[in-house]
Amino acid sequence: MASIGPVTPQQLHFAEPLPLQSGAVLAGYTLVYETYGTLNAERSNAVLVCHALNASHHVAGLDAQGNAGWWDNLVGPGKPLDTDRFFVIGVNNPGSCFGSTGPMHTNPATGEPWGSDFPVVTVEDWVDAQARLLDRLGIAQLAAVLGGSLGGMQALSWSLRHPQRLRHCVAVATAPSLSAQNIAFNEVARRAIVTDPDFHGGHFYRHGVVPARGLRVARMIGHITYLSDDSMEAKFGRQMREAELAYSTQAIEFQIESYLRHQGEKFAGYFDANTYLLITRALDYFDPARGHGGSLSRAFAAATAKFLLVSFTTDWRFAPARAREIVKALVDNQHDVSYAEIAAPHGHDAFLLEDPRYHEVMRAYFGNVAREFA
Repeated sequence: MASIGPVTPQQLHFAEPLPLQSGAVLAGYTLVYETYGTLNAERSNAVLVCHALNASHHVAGLDAQGNAGWWDNLVGPGKPLDTDRFFVIGVNNPGSCFGSTGPMHTNPATGEPWGSDFPVVTVEDWVDAQARLLDRLGIAQLAAVLGGSLGGMQALSWSLRHPQRLRHCVAVATAPSLSAQNIAFNEVARRAIVTDPDFHGGHFYRHGVVPARGLRVARMIGHITYLSDDSMEAKFGRQMREAELAYSTQAIEFQIESYLRHQGEKFAGYFDANTYLLITRALDYFDPARGHGGSLSRAFAAATAKFLLVSFTTDWRFAPARAREIVKALVDNQHDVSYAEIAAPHGHDAFLLEDPRYHEVMRAYFGNVAREFA
């Protein structure tokens, strides 16, 4: 299938303050975004794609360095989310480190980088910022909001905060809230970062350093949780780096150790430590049932969209049982919901991969969405 080809990110600045769930206010901010395809005359074919923890606005096509978008196998001409039929929008959220206003940018109150003074942002805050972007683009209602993992949480939040502004909600490999185990993984990763001597209370920019050691460990912890035991066994098993054991506690003996260290090194080279803290905390806080006495069914009572939920059998970080909680809440309210549980060996990362069964589900669903405005 054809690629979208080269794409150019765009920026919009918002002078109007953004009230945040914490009670703080983001006085002014810039959002970076990309679009693919053509908005039709009725402005009825727009799909918003929400990104996960370490992704960005670059969803599809090739950036200036020739890097493909993180969901390029799903989005493009003739692909399951077909840009010959849909106008697709990818937005980088506030607090990120890929162009939108975040901790690396200048705090207008101090003239210094925000660092750890950047206000805590939530999934709900991101959704409200995205809604303002759509206002500026002249899009009153979306054909669909799509996201995987943390992006799926944003899609669910869209259906609750702005129910009249989307016709379909597509949430993949996600959950209605994090389990205690997931919060624990996030906390261990955050502690790795904040205890790095180069963290400097989150103001490491002033010192010309990066808490790279902490970021490496955080990424290694996270990466383990994104893979399944079966996929790690199939890819690495107990393969050794060398023919003979080094009998050293410091040497890299196993291929899986080498792989994790490589992933950590790469991540520390491009991701911001304060952004990691902010985004993992946003994951922790997401819990739409919290404002409804713990009832997910009551939380989804006001939703009006049609829903597609997709989960993967070996995803132990966002297990199918959590997706079924969402499905039950929707069924309790007699909402229109479809659910696909894909038997895939890849763990949580399956939502980013080109599994034929998964992609056929997405293709069929978006094909039905397209017929609504054809």
